[in-house]
Amino acid sequence: MVFPAVVSMSPFLRHEPNHPELDYVTVATEHFVVLMPSDHRLALEKQIDVRELAKETFIGGSDIAGPMKRAIEDYLSASGLNIEPAHRVHNLTMAMSLIASTRGVALLPAYAENFLPWSVTSRPLKGEPPKIDLAVGYNRSNSSPTLAYFLNRLKQLGKEQPGR
Repeated sequence: MVFPAVVSMSPFLRHEPNHPELDYVTVATEHFVVLMPSDHRLALEKQIDVRELAKETFIGGSDIAGPMKRAIEDYLSASGLNIEPAHRVHNLTMAMSLIASTRGVALLPAYAENFLPWSVTSRPLKGEPPKIDLAVGYNRSNSSPTLAYFLNRLKQLGKEQPGR
């Protein structure tokens, strides 16, 4: 769920299907990685087979982190897994805390690797990992010239990126 205060404070978010008043410009697509305690048995692996997560205390996304939750659940389902999370988190701070305290594992977007404490590490998934877009969300009724300039510049930058 996107709260209006959050949208007005930061235009960067995940695509929210329950907010038809918003339009989006995708600025990046991130893959998910597995986060776990630094001394976890899976930390010895170079890549993690998603089926290994079924044997672990799994930390999933909450309804507040809806787009992330959906991406993870869709990926697990497509992998033939029905993992019921032992805990659900709203944000990265909660995830790091629960990973460290419960010795659980989580799937999170790769940007989380920039914030890992010493007690938490990450590994890529084997095969094609799930992905999620990071976007600028804005209310299409906003006629601000500053917003129009910002969105135009974002679109120009996107066209300058190789492969876009």
